[in-house]
Parts: sequence; structure tokens; C-alpha cells
Amino acid sequence: MSHQLSPLPMPDHFREPELIDVERALSEVRAGRAVRIDSPAGSIIAQGVEGFDALQAARFDGLGTAKKRLVLTGARLRRLGLLDRPSGGALALPSLDPARIEALALHTDARLDAPVGPLVAPDLAALELARLALVVPALIVGNAGAGAGDQHLLRVDVAAIMAFRAQSLRSLRIVGRAPVPLEGARTTEFVVFRGGEGLRDQVAVIVGKPDPAKPVTVRLHSACLTGDLFGSLKCDCGDQLRDTVQAMAAGDGGILLYLDQEGRGNGIANKIRAYRLQAQGFDTYDADEVLGFDHDQRHFDFAALMLKQLGVSQVRLMTNNPNKIAAMVRAGLDVVSDHRILGRPTDENVRYLASKRDRQGHFLDTDAFSQHAGATE
Repeated sequence: MSHQLSPLPMPDHFREPELIDVERALSEVRAGRAVRIDSPAGSIIAQGVEGFDALQAARFDGLGTAKKRLVLTGARLRRLGLLDRPSGGALALPSLDPARIEALALHTDARLDAPVGPLVAPDLAALELARLALVVPALIVGNAGAGAGDQHLLRVDVAAIMAFRAQSLRSLRIVGRAPVPLEGARTTEFVVFRGGEGLRDQVAVIVGKPDPAKPVTVRLHSACLTGDLFGSLKCDCGDQLRDTVQAMAAGDGGILLYLDQEGRGNGIANKIRAYRLQAQGFDTYDADEVLGFDHDQRHFDFAALMLKQLGVSQVRLMTNNPNKIAAMVRAGLDVVSDHRILGRPTDENVRYLASKRDRQGHFLDTDAFSQHAGATE
């Protein structure tokens, strides 16, 4: 845990062109452009539903695709009343009607108006690409035919998309580190990693001088722009962040991993969309499901690898989330103990906290909510 910067290893993506293809495809999807996804069973053209309008529909029609369909996740189909398609499904699109597509993909009062067929491998890869790109996981898809006018589209292979998460994990590496004194924790070092989940770098904040030969106090903290930076009253994230650092500084030190997993892995745009739905009465998990997301999109295997690269093998985990504890154990770390880190219940966040407790089993104190009974998210 010294402050010296070691030479950077050659990242895997310089040796693996298919990784570059996926990274470029993510940029295309985030920009609202179509991509071609190839597989031995055939190829498709896929485009996300965000911003899909009449002009986009005309352009998509010009690509000469066949069997156009709307690909939705299992979570979104559950909101539409279909419970037996956990992997998702596809609705035929006789015409590219932007209003119908938007309603089926996003509206809270939408109803299925056509049979839902199974997904083929390229459809599943398209959904994975949307999730990786942090856009709404719903896509307009058509089969690419011979002579289709898609020569200008970026092409990416199904296998490369489905292997991308594991490839990114293998490329995780330290790219910078320096002392950054904090208020109340002057002896602190920031270590920046590249790779893993998300679209930005990951940060390990080493508070004090923890001894990696002994159990180290650790928190896995998913980035929360609204709570961490602006003090949002809708969550407890900012309290947890600051209280963790203070507790580590007052004790034997520790490591806070600040992870690019905003909105439980859905990205800031989808998080704000979910907040709008919460203002309409949905709880935090139902709001995500309306948008096509399962209850938690996050992975923590790369967080365990960050700790291992810092020489840590035994941890005292500061968390209320049993999934984080289980993830560290699965990754081969010795979780010697786990400890609660509680934020302040407020009228604005009590329903959110109760939902985490009741629907995902978070270890939260029931009594702390009593004075805010009846509050809404």
C-alpha cells in the first residue's frame, strides 16, 4: 500500500480485438445508433428504444431487415403481466410505430397487444449490450438479410458481447495512486483502477494504515451522485459514505471501494427515471422493474479482485447487504465479520429503507422507522 506508482501492465484489450468491438458497440448504443450483432445462427440489427422517433424508424426501415421485433427483458414482461419469460421475449413489429414501442417498453399502464415469442442468442446479446451501455434494456431488432443496407454499421460478435464482463474483469489494473488528505481522515490514499463494471474508473480509498496481513475493515460503496455529493434525502448513501470513512479513521484504518455502479448498476439516467416513477408511488424495486431491470444489476467480483490486488485476503465488512457478504465469500475472501453502517431515516427515505429490508433482506433496524411511519418515497 505504498504511494509509489508501478509500471502499468499491458491491458488485455490491446491484444483482443473483440473486446475493442464491444467497447465501440457500447458507444454506438449509448449514442442511439444501430449495431449489427453476428452469430453462427444468423445476424441481427439492434437499436435501443431511447429517443426512437419517426426519423429513426425510417432509417431502421432503410437497413432492409426482416422479422422486426421488440425485445424486452423478463422484468419488463412481468410488469406487463407475463410471468413465464424470465429471460425475456420478443413482440413482432409489423410496423415501426414509435408511440407503440415506447409504450410497450416504458409506460406504466401499457398492456401486451401481441404474442410474445422466445429470444434467440443474438437477441439475448442485444439485451446484454444495452445493460452494459446503461441504457433502457429494450431494443428494436430485425434479422439482417443478404445485401442489407447495413454496411456502415459497427459489427460485433455475440460471443464477444457475452464474454465482455469476464474479459473486463481480467483487465482490471491499477492506473494511479496518490495521498489525498480528507477532513477527519488526513492519512488517506486514493488508488484508481481501470476495468471491472461500469463505464468509469473504480477507486479504492485507503484510510489510515490498515495492515493487509490482518483482517481489514472494508466497505463496498456503489457511487450515488444524488446522495454522496448533493445530500439527497431519498437514500442513506451519503451518510454511509461519510460515516464509514470517519469510523475507519477513528479505528485501525480500512478500505472503502467507491464503485461505478450508480442506481444498483443501472446508471444515473435510469436511476433518475426510477425516481420519477417513485414520485408516482412505485417503490424502488418496482420502479426499476417498470424500466426492465431486475432488483439489483450489480456484480462484486471485480471489487474482490481490487482488494486482492491491494494484498487483502481477510475483511471485516461494513454493510447491511447480505448479497455483498455472499459475493465476497464466493470470490475467495475470508469475511471474518460483518458490521452495520446505518444512515438517518427521514420522511423521504424511510420507504426506500423499508423496501431494502423487506424485499432484499438488508439488515436494518425496524424500530428506527417507527417515527416516520406512513411516509412515502
